[in-house]
Amino acid sequence: MSAEKVIVTIAPTGGMANKHQNPHLPTQPEEIAEDVYRCYNAGASVAALHARRASDDEATCDPNVYGRINELIRDRCDIVLNNSTGGGINGDMVHQLNNGLWEINFEERVKGMEAPGAEMCTLDAQTICASFGDKEILVPTTPRRTRQLATMMKQRGIKPEWEVFSLEDLVQDVSRMIAENLDTPPYFVNIVLGVNAFQGALPYTPKILQLMVDHLPAGAIFNVSAIGSAQLPATTQALLLGGHVRVGLEDNLYYAKGDLATNVRLMERMLRIARELGFEPATRVVGSQRLHGELVADGVLGQTSVLI
Repeated sequence: MSAEKVIVTIAPTGGMANKHQNPHLPTQPEEIAEDVYRCYNAGASVAALHARRASDDEATCDPNVYGRINELIRDRCDIVLNNSTGGGINGDMVHQLNNGLWEINFEERVKGMEAPGAEMCTLDAQTICASFGDKEILVPTTPRRTRQLATMMKQRGIKPEWEVFSLEDLVQDVSRMIAENLDTPPYFVNIVLGVNAFQGALPYTPKILQLMVDHLPAGAIFNVSAIGSAQLPATTQALLLGGHVRVGLEDNLYYAKGDLATNVRLMERMLRIARELGFEPATRVVGSQRLHGELVADGVLGQTSVLI
């Protein structure tokens, strides 16, 4: 029998970390494309991408920057391109309110899906406050804004990756949009655990991950991302529960205590574990007539192709 397939996503950059924390972090299009290509060769199926400004490496959702990243990656390989509509905690993405709080610009976030080549986009269906040092940053994704993001993705043929940080996100926001037919099954739900800086986010424990999986909407498949030291146990449990996994420097800057990671090392370790458990990485089939237009239980749809 053939091995069961697992989607392994590489998240190379994110919208928070910087090169001072880990010099291996790729931030500019050429760096990101090269890292993604190496991870693709190691077994990555999807690239969860964030863009940075050329001037200072801070966060942006500029579609021109995303377009360049997508182009450079596509020139190298056929990994599924997943652009962020979350953005980041600095740069173009934030502005300060009159009350002293900061806020992530929703108008900037939506630009993440405007770049040529985007096949999936993250859809953060929650309202949170993110705390970084003495800065408190509001991330208001109201039901109306969630609906707007989902509608825009549907109009563009982009598959949403539903980002959930808590049980409330899953059973209220995501379920509401599914009930409104703003996505088609299977729904791709990314369970993000251990984001301690985000108010309302859940830590990782085996029981909490099981709780989230138990409350997935009918017709969903799930992916697990976990922050820092939670990444390794959470992703291993995800495989055992029948899910898919994400690794990368967006989520975890260290390979082990005191040992700064690279994206490739994190990817290679994840694939070793997956193979030991009897899985093989999903691969892309371009132009498949049998599966065209669907996201199937053992793979992810690009706009015109799938992973199996």
